Amino acid sequence: MHRLRVFVILLLLTGLGHVHAATLSLDLGSGPTQRDSASLLADPDARTIEIPHDVAYRRPMRYRALPLAVLLAGVAADAQVQFVASDGFVAELAAAPLLASRGARAWLAVEDPAAPWPSLGGGKAGSAGPFYLVWTDPAAGGVTPEQWPYQVAAIRLVDDIGRRFPALLPDASVPQDSPARRGFAVFRQHCLTCHTLNRQGGAQLGPDLNQPHGPLEYFGEATLRAYIRDPQSLRYWPQARMPAFDAQVLPDADLDALLAYLRQMQQQRGSP
Repeated sequence: MHRLRVFVILLLLTGLGHVHAATLSLDLGSGPTQRDSASLLADPDARTIEIPHDVAYRRPMRYRALPLAVLLAGVAADAQVQFVASDGFVAELAAAPLLASRGARAWLAVEDPAAPWPSLGGGKAGSAGPFYLVWTDPAAGGVTPEQWPYQVAAIRLVDDIGRRFPALLPDASVPQDSPARRGFAVFRQHCLTCHTLNRQGGAQLGPDLNQPHGPLEYFGEATLRAYIRDPQSLRYWPQARMPAFDAQVLPDADLDALLAYLRQMQQQRGSP
């Protein structure tokens, strides 16, 4: 009995020894660096925050987190910051809201490997960790669900999207006040996080939305509208990752503009 007890204690100690800190890759203008979860949790600016309506878990959550403004110290307000998740989700956000200290405030929640967060469930593997962009008072800044990337693996500054991915832009002949140009802004906020278009974009989670065919071609407009509003209402799939975009997240006018953009890009489709 005594030997069994000693054996169990040794197993527990061995297991504790294999609890490793996760690593976050950073490239914020002064060369690639890394921070691990242990150093972030120990940062003097880290604190415990309450999130009443968590996007990933859909319930109140409590996190140990670091203000993004601290992590992004020295980054210009007009810069573009890219958050890359381990599953291929990519969120690109303007730096200004991330640097704000009032109203909607951005935080990097850090999972303690010795006290892991709950599993996401719903066909999603693992927890929202090891790093998760969360917001306090998100309504004050109009923060949308796509601006809550979880399972973040890297944060980096990126160049203007038009220079990186010119095939995403409506043709120069399209008027600046056209629905298609407004639709590009909607596409960039809500769709580019998961999809490419014309084989361009940084995400790797969803299919391309114009190559070899666009969704307006294989769904039709009415069906595509219904699909965007609630994908599971048309194709039930427990492991599906695409969320429902209700009118609160994607107003009808924005959905109209998005479809105008997709129609325009069909006309601009080049060779794969």
